[in-house]
Amino acid sequence: MSEKNIINLKGIRMSYDGETVLDGVDLTIKDGEFVTLLGPSGCGKTTTLRIIAGFESPDCGDVFFEGKRINAVPPHKRHINTIFQRYALFPHLNVYENIAFGLKVKKTPKSEIPAKIDEMLTLVNLKGLEKRRIDTLSGGQQQRVAIARAIINHPKVLLLDEPLSALDLKLRKDMQVELKNLQKRTGITFIFVTHDQEEALSMSDTVIVMDKGKIQQIGSPADIYNEPQNAFVADFIGESNIIDGVMKKDFLVQINGRDFDCLDKGFAENESVDVVIRPEDVDIVPPVQGMLEGVVTSVTFLGVHYEIIVDIAGFKWMIQTTDKHEVDDTVGLYIEPDAIHIMKKSEYSGLFGDYSSYSEELDEMNEEAAEAAAEQLAEEEK
Repeated sequence: MSEKNIINLKGIRMSYDGETVLDGVDLTIKDGEFVTLLGPSGCGKTTTLRIIAGFESPDCGDVFFEGKRINAVPPHKRHINTIFQRYALFPHLNVYENIAFGLKVKKTPKSEIPAKIDEMLTLVNLKGLEKRRIDTLSGGQQQRVAIARAIINHPKVLLLDEPLSALDLKLRKDMQVELKNLQKRTGITFIFVTHDQEEALSMSDTVIVMDKGKIQQIGSPADIYNEPQNAFVADFIGESNIIDGVMKKDFLVQINGRDFDCLDKGFAENESVDVVIRPEDVDIVPPVQGMLEGVVTSVTFLGVHYEIIVDIAGFKWMIQTTDKHEVDDTVGLYIEPDAIHIMKKSEYSGLFGDYSSYSEELDEMNEEAAEAAAEQLAEEEK
């Protein structure tokens, strides 16, 4: 990855039917990066991708490619290719012909085409499938054809709009690894759109978290996970306990009336803050050893660990642990200073981080499962 900027968006605004979709987006993407636009449906990530591609024109703002403004440049004249959620392969053409399509459009000399296609087939592990019809391929193979077709002309940027969403879980994970390796081998800048947090964290050099048409945070996967900037980011990237706190002074925060050492500074004295504590960073200990004390209200076994909900003064915490505990146990919570992350209050404060609703949903699911099992048993006894 170089230090050279390849894409710059400045002041991008976009509305559809009077509804704001992008609200003043500023973004810089470096050459050779694997960048992921991450956020829920309707956050503006796909619209951002389409503006970069040239399929949409912003209401205001500028798009720069290698320092040159390209607002008026049509999609086919940008050094940018796109892979869509539906791969848009030609069903009447075989694998070879689909991959060759872009070369023919570019009027590549016929003598050069076989070698270029052979190189692509090797790169995407499709050697031997050249003559196969598209409808005989698996989802993963079809995606490889789409990738080969998109990169055979060596675009400088490849845009990928949720290309893994139609694949099953195992194939999706395999393709995540393949896409990351492919990006490293080709050096092409990948801009990937997804709503899947694990996908974003596992593949990206840089993650751009979006909501309500705005960029909420830009950073490495580790930065986004470990140092979220607001309650939306903390909740959207993995599970988070987000508790009201008061920053007493640098390195000291008050939660539930008790002072906790932390590693954060730079807040005003006695400033109200959001405190983020990840479920895996909390230790359950005997009540006398705990910094906080609560009652277990729910225990769910997830194979690798238990997900335990603990009620502390009416606020339900989630803890992930390999130690089993029972519902109604009184337990203590122990939290190390480096597990505590302080965020400024925002429009998202108070909306996330309490697992009361999560616990109620689990209860409802358990009740539904019990009812279904009882009905099945009754049917078998007839």
